[in-house]
Amino acid sequence: MTRKTKQEPASPLPELAQGRLLTVEEAAERLNTSVRFPRRLIEERRIAFIHVGRNVRIPEAALEAFIAAGLVEPITTTRRRRAA
Repeated sequence: MTRKTKQEPASPLPELAQGRLLTVEEAAERLNTSVRFPRRLIEERRIAFIHVGRNVRIPEAALEAFIAAGLVEPITTTRRRRAA
């Protein structure tokens, strides 16, 4: 006799759409922008979003991915002395 382990049911949602859903206002606050900016991102399909009835929600993971995609790493250089 074999034992069956209990597995969590697989979610039909992609990983990016799982987790907390933010309103457009909450997303704007998190980005420190006006509400118009996340609405434009949604209109231009530059960020993943979910329709809940007539309402639009932005998955927190999608917002984090959008922020990470825009991250610019600083340039680190070593200073060299000029030969005189």
